[in-house]
Parts: sequence; structure tokens; C-alpha cells
Amino acid sequence: MRSRREEREAHPSATRVQNHQYKNHHVWAWVTGVIALIAVIAVAGYFASIYFKTKKAVDQTYDPHNAVKTTGEFNGKKRFAILLMGTDTGALKRTEKRGRTDTMILAVVNPAKKHYTLVSIPRDTMAQMIGETPTRIEKINAAYELGGAKMSMASVSELINVPIKYYAVVNMGGIMKMIRYVGGINIRPTLSFEYGGYVFKKGKLMHMGGATALAYSRMRYDDPRGDYGRQERQRQVIITLIKKAVSVSSLSNLDSILTSVSSNVRTNLPFSALQQIAMNYRGCADHSSSDYLHGYNAMIKDAAYQVQPTSELQRISNLVRTELDLPEAKVDNNETYQNKRNEANGFSFKSSKTQKYHIYDYTEAGDN
Repeated sequence: MRSRREEREAHPSATRVQNHQYKNHHVWAWVTGVIALIAVIAVAGYFASIYFKTKKAVDQTYDPHNAVKTTGEFNGKKRFAILLMGTDTGALKRTEKRGRTDTMILAVVNPAKKHYTLVSIPRDTMAQMIGETPTRIEKINAAYELGGAKMSMASVSELINVPIKYYAVVNMGGIMKMIRYVGGINIRPTLSFEYGGYVFKKGKLMHMGGATALAYSRMRYDDPRGDYGRQERQRQVIITLIKKAVSVSSLSNLDSILTSVSSNVRTNLPFSALQQIAMNYRGCADHSSSDYLHGYNAMIKDAAYQVQPTSELQRISNLVRTELDLPEAKVDNNETYQNKRNEANGFSFKSSKTQKYHIYDYTEAGDN
């Protein structure tokens, strides 16, 4: 059970878009999820035994229940999107079986521009749970707990009006074990703070074991950027881990690393598709941009949410659809309907105050 403090979310005062140019492919590994590290090892082809061990591990991560056609989809020319999710199930004394997703990032790969875009979806974003009957409104991170990857993809897709067929989910508790197997990782914290009994100093190189890295990646309430800052630290940990895991020095622990990956990663991308992504889209690793849905604090009943203005949902929809070479289309869904009704009854997206937000019966939308 989360405390009231944990239900509050800080957010920046203005939307920021970050553009980066990289001279390596470490960030690209995050785009394909932690599962990519085993594909990278396979493509490298150090030894035949490594390839077969890698394929066996990847096969165990595959989710056949959400299988989709991948033949010809990753030929190096087609654009695609993958929903990346992180959950804390089993980590830091959490015992729930599936859990909510603390991180949701839509990765959009555009080979025409040799570029990829990461769009973060704040965990407390108000959204309709697609697949639930009757209509149910929750925080977007509840979709995975309620209906798994299928509901998560459908709910994000409906929220911003973009097609999403592929996903990868990582259990951060499993990442903790993997960090131990590679002998720890070295990270320069992005800010100074204390959390879970650990002390982090901004810019000071720190060797982190699994528990330390997990604590570093989980804190959000002392971060001035809130959940956005935490997502950046989570990416930093995973990118550093992947760099270490694929190094020659870690090959002696390959069996343990692959066992950890196969137990803590799920994706509907088969081994053949991951190989094709690793081989055919390497040129996209050199240029990237990141963005996020920028919402407003609101109280729905007794819980704190991030409510996204219709204009913001449309902005992100236009961005993603353009990167996927799709025509722009109007976002018209439960969220835009709720915004319209709330604004008509006095809610203002221009206010800096936390306001009450009411959920109206969406079946009424057909009458307007």
C-alpha cells in the first residue's frame, strides 16, 4: 500500500525535449530493451557455444501469447515502435506476482532518418484500461498489473492514438541479480541524495552492487524532476549494465547472466527478430531524441494523478505518428472527453494548483 506521499508526483514547469548524438551503441541497447544484450552477444559470435546458449535464453523470454507477425518487419527500412516497461516485482521486499510498471517508454525507430525517439509515459498518467469491462480509469502503470502486456500496449495505443505491436518488460529485481553477476557497475550519480540507507554524490564515480544500483534507480521524491529524473537514472543503470555484460570480462559469468535475463525479461519479439534489429538498425544508434507526456497534478477522488491536456496528447501523437510515417490524426478518446467535461465545469490546465478532477460516464460521449 502506497502512502499519500508516494501518491504525489512532482513535474517540471515546462516540457523539455532532449537531443543527443552518440558515438557508441550503448543507448541503442536500451531501445531494444535489456533483452538486446543477448542478441548483441549472439551477433558478435565469439564462439558457437555462446550462440546456442544465447538462443536458448532468448527463447525462454519469448511471450507466445502476444505473438505478432515479424517476418519482413525488421529489414532495416521499415519503421517500428516498441513499448519498454520496467517493474519492481520481487525487489526491495515487494512480493506481488506481476506488479505495476514503474517505467513506460515508447521507443520509435526511424531508419529513414537514422534516428530513434524515446517517449516516456509518466506512471501516474490517467488512462482508460483498454480491455476492462465496464469502462475503468486508472493510472497507466496499473495496466500491466490488471491485464499484462496486452492491456499495457492497448492502453498506451489508445491514449495517444498510435499503433503498438511490440513490447519488452524488465523486472528490476532481476537486474539487481545481473549486476551482481557482472561484478557491479560504475556510475556517476546525476544528483546527490540519500535513499534506502545509501548515499549518492553528484558526479562522483561510484561502484554499485545490485542493491545499491536498484536504490539509485528507484528514488523519485527527492529528485526535482520527479518521475522524469528517475526514468533517466533507470536508463543510466541499464545502459551501463549492458555495456559491462557484453564485455569480454563478463563472459566467464555468461551462464549466470543469461539465466538472469531469461528469468527477468519478457518480450513478444522472437530471437530472429532481435537478431535482425541488432544487425539492420545499428545505424539508428548515432542520433536520438527524448520526450515525454507533460501532465498536470490532479486529485481523482482521494488519489493523485497526472492528467494530460488534450493538446499534449495530440502533440505526442503527432510526434510518434510522424516518426512512424503515419498521417497525423485527431486524438479522440476517453481522456479527451474527460478533459472537455472537466474544463466545462471549471478545471483549468493553466492553473499551477492541484485541482479536483471528476470522471464522467464515457457512455455519454455518444450523445454529444
